[in-house]
Formats: sequence, C-alpha cells, structure tokens
Amino acid sequence: MKSIGSLIKEELEKQERSVSWFARKLACDRSNVYRLFQKESIDTHLLARISLILNRDFFSELSADIHLSDSEENTD
Repeated sequence: MKSIGSLIKEELEKQERSVSWFARKLACDRSNVYRLFQKESIDTHLLARISLILNRDFFSELSADIHLSDSEENTD
C-alpha cells in the first residue's frame, strides 16, 4: 500500500497542479505541502479537506486497501 502522502502527490501531478496552488488552497506554506508528501498518515480532517480540493475520495481508496489486506490474510 502506498503512503497517503505519495497518493496525494501523484494526484496533484496527475491534475497538473502546482505545489503553490495546493498550498494556497490548504492555506499553508509550500514547505508544509512537501512535508505532507512524506507522511505515512495524516489527520482525517485534513484528508477530508484534501479530498474536496482534489476532488478524489482518498478515504474509499484507503478503505479498499484495508479490505484487500484482510482478504489476503484470510487466504493464507
């Protein structure tokens, strides 16, 4: 499973949005965005805001990964 920071960075690149644009939308400094890209986990309120800004449901993706992991463990 990819880290949430990696998923956010990939989505930003896919949408061809700049880090500066994203920082403005989040009302933070660019340096905070670069730190966010390195995170394995983040606050759910922040993830909700990011999901709205990028129009991508990161929660459902993380949930799907959890269900996949559960299925793989049950087959062993």
